[in-house]
Amino acid sequence: MSILDFFRKKKSSEVAKERLMMVLSYERKGLPTNFAELLQKDLIDVFSKYPQFDSKKIEVEIKNEDNVYELWISIPFSKDSGSR
Repeated sequence: MSILDFFRKKKSSEVAKERLMMVLSYERKGLPTNFAELLQKDLIDVFSKYPQFDSKKIEVEIKNEDNVYELWISIPFSKDSGSR
């Protein structure tokens, strides 16, 4: 993958293929098809209790590179968390 791939708009067929591969990988691992969304909702519920985090911007993704699946979670700090 080159750096230019990040700026290229994906075709709908490529997006559909990625989604299908994601669903199949979830099934192989015994995860529900909406696993990332369920996990994201749970993380939002937990981190919304802490003002240091911007829980509305939590991202959960399952990435696949060379048939190696990884769970990526981004939990950003809130902008004003450093002023306390």
